[in-house]
Amino acid sequence: MDDDDECETPSVKGLEKILFGGKRSGNHVDEVWPNLLLGDMSVANDRFSLWKLGVTHVLNAAHGKMHCQGSHEFYGSTVEYYGVPADDSPSFNLSVYFQPCADYIKEVLSSPGGRVLVHCAVGVSRSASLVLAFLMIHQRLSLLDAVKAVKLHRWIFPNRGFLRQLRALDLTLRCEEHNTRGDHHSSALEGQCHDLL
Repeated sequence: MDDDDECETPSVKGLEKILFGGKRSGNHVDEVWPNLLLGDMSVANDRFSLWKLGVTHVLNAAHGKMHCQGSHEFYGSTVEYYGVPADDSPSFNLSVYFQPCADYIKEVLSSPGGRVLVHCAVGVSRSASLVLAFLMIHQRLSLLDAVKAVKLHRWIFPNRGFLRQLRALDLTLRCEEHNTRGDHHSSALEGQCHDLL
C-alpha cells in the first residue's frame, strides 16, 4: 500500500459506516478541538450556559430556522454572532459556506481567549460538516482524520449530500497539495485531479 492508498477518501457508504459506529448518545455540547465546541440549539439558546462555557463566538448553521434564536440582538455585546441559513437537506449546497466558516473559526481560535460554539438544531449534520471543513482546510486533516478527531468527542452524522460535498473538498485539497508538492508519482490521483479541472 503506497501513500496515496493510505489517504484515499472513503466512499459515502464507507463514511456512513464509520460515522454510525461508536456511542450514539450525545451531550448538548462537546469540545471537539481546543476551544472549538460543537452543540445543539438548546445550549445555543441558553446564554447563561454559554457564559459558563466561556464562549465568545457563536456560529449558527441553522440561522433563521425555527427554534434557533441566534442573532446579534439575542446575544448582545457579550458574544459575537455569525449565522449561516443552511437546510439539513442532502440537496442543500453547504459547500459554499465551507471556506468562509473555516476562516471565521480560524480567526476566533487565533484570537486570545477566543472560544467558538458551532451549532445547528441537533449538532450532528450541518454544524458538524462545517467543523469538519475547518479541520480539513486549516488543520490540514484528511476528511477521514477529521471525522475520527471529532468522533473522539461527539457522535456526528452529516447527511449524504454534505458527505459528498466534504469528499469533493477532500479531493480538491489533496489535489492542491499534490500540485504544490509537484509530486507526480500517483497516476490515480493525477487522473482525479485532472477531472476536477
